[in-house]
Amino acid sequence: MTERHNRILETLAANQRVEVTALADILAVSQVTVRKDLDQLEELGLIRREHGFALFGSIDDVGKRMAFHYDVKRRIAREAAKLVDEGETVMIESGSCCALLAEELANTRQDVTIVTNSAFIAHHIRHAPYCRVILLGGEYQPNAQVLVGSITRRCAEVFFSEKFFIGTDGFIPKYGFTGRDHQRAQTVRDLVEQAQQVIVLTESDKFFHHGTEGLIRTSEVTRVYTDDRIPPDTEAYLSEQNVILHKVAS
Repeated sequence: MTERHNRILETLAANQRVEVTALADILAVSQVTVRKDLDQLEELGLIRREHGFALFGSIDDVGKRMAFHYDVKRRIAREAAKLVDEGETVMIESGSCCALLAEELANTRQDVTIVTNSAFIAHHIRHAPYCRVILLGGEYQPNAQVLVGSITRRCAEVFFSEKFFIGTDGFIPKYGFTGRDHQRAQTVRDLVEQAQQVIVLTESDKFFHHGTEGLIRTSEVTRVYTDDRIPPDTEAYLSEQNVILHKVAS
């Protein structure tokens, strides 16, 4: 996808429904060009079209979110994968960077076991020949394709992993990493109890957003994998909190 495609998707993700004329103004291109872009994005199943408008589906749809800054997310996933040894068991939570990490591990490591509450991840890497996936039970959220709740917590209690990889929807220095959904955030907090290290995977855009629900305090995070557009003050704060920061090219 082109950078213009990414800007269209980001605009729709923020507004859900945008007029074609408004998109043309935002992108400084003709309406004809915008319509061609929208046709391509619709063919990929990323958006829907109505007369004079473009619509974005659920922001919780991991498959659609993977399309945003795909190349950067792929680089983040590949860098994070270096932390995982062959034969290791890791926990991976739902999210687009996390899904790409699972795919990277499934394709490049031998005998890795992935414990996850993401039905999307389990389905996404279902053909991997050398990867074992353990899908935790729980209440199913169809838009995000993730399992949450007390059953998920009880299922996770039988596992312990050195590394737990999570995504984030936002960041507030005073409170740490944040999410949008109460049940998913609580499930992350429950699963954190079963891991020695918590590793956050996120593109730098998330550091400019505030979520509504606390996921984990910064002091509880071991590493953050992101890109080189992370705000300097945030980078300094993470360093003060003894978080190891890994940056890939944006």
